[in-house]
Amino acid sequence: MKIQALETTPLKGPEASQIPIDADQITTKLPFYRPLGRTGLQVSCLGIGGGGALASDDVLYAFERGINYFFYSSDLHHHFYGAMAPALRQLCGRRSPQREQVVLATVTYIKQPEMAMTALFDQFMELGIDYVDVFFWGWVDECDRAAYDRCLQLSPDLRGANSVYQRTLERMMKTSERLKRMGAVRYVGTSFHNLDMAQDYLNSPDLDVVMVRHNAVHRTAQTKVFDQFATPAASRPGIVTFKSAGLHTFQPLWNAPPGLPPGCWQPTVPDFYRYSLSQKHVDLCLAGFRERHEIDAALEALQQGYLTPAELDYFNLYGDLHRGRIAIADVDPSRLLSAPLPDK
Repeated sequence: MKIQALETTPLKGPEASQIPIDADQITTKLPFYRPLGRTGLQVSCLGIGGGGALASDDVLYAFERGINYFFYSSDLHHHFYGAMAPALRQLCGRRSPQREQVVLATVTYIKQPEMAMTALFDQFMELGIDYVDVFFWGWVDECDRAAYDRCLQLSPDLRGANSVYQRTLERMMKTSERLKRMGAVRYVGTSFHNLDMAQDYLNSPDLDVVMVRHNAVHRTAQTKVFDQFATPAASRPGIVTFKSAGLHTFQPLWNAPPGLPPGCWQPTVPDFYRYSLSQKHVDLCLAGFRERHEIDAALEALQQGYLTPAELDYFNLYGDLHRGRIAIADVDPSRLLSAPLPDK
């Protein structure tokens, strides 16, 4: 995959906005690069998080294969994310020639406005960076609403050139041209764990990127988040999904649900990435790669394009069987799909 320079202005040409998904278009090629909503940042449709503790060399390999979005935590599960740090220092550090080809997203799970500077300073020091492309408030639930409101009010001070936080970091660290040009934080995002709350903030001018859980079992984001937009990517926040193949119970979706007849399609983890990416308005799916071969398998799967309507229906059925919402005896056999044949 070719890594392209990242711009804050909308792209031109056939990939200027994400292709809407409908019955006629759903079998078209899945575009690997697309704008991250109205930010205009051009991102790979798969991003890498630290949950899989992917080795630093494999992070660099993913970048060589075309993946350019990396999600990093400095204060929750850092023992997993820390494995990525050497690669991110190489790709995003102050002297890195690749820095503007990367979208670096960082997160803090401390939902206290007064702690934002501390979190940013830790990230700047650990990774040796000039700026963060997207700074996330993480794991926001209904019980956090009051604190989150105060956090979101910081957006004008956080993002962009000549912001309060940029000037503060310049006093704390050596000033650089990139820091002056980009600002300490370019865009602000939130990882929502309550979809009603996510829906309430979708149109906030202080929020640039929304991240939500989505998989074949947990599909509520389709109606409460994805379906809320009738506008092109350039007019809405960026949409990122996570937990594509796993549940909070640590029950892996790649294991067949009880009662699934022999010979039926048992999707792989890359198939579940395709499922999320086949939903309208999803810009990027966060992947928890553990080893290099999983990167190759995911990129190969993306070449198959969007899931067809019949395949989407099968994934919905597969998720319902996993969750016990329906019994296999009550399933119309015509909805069951056989395992796809490998390409020759």
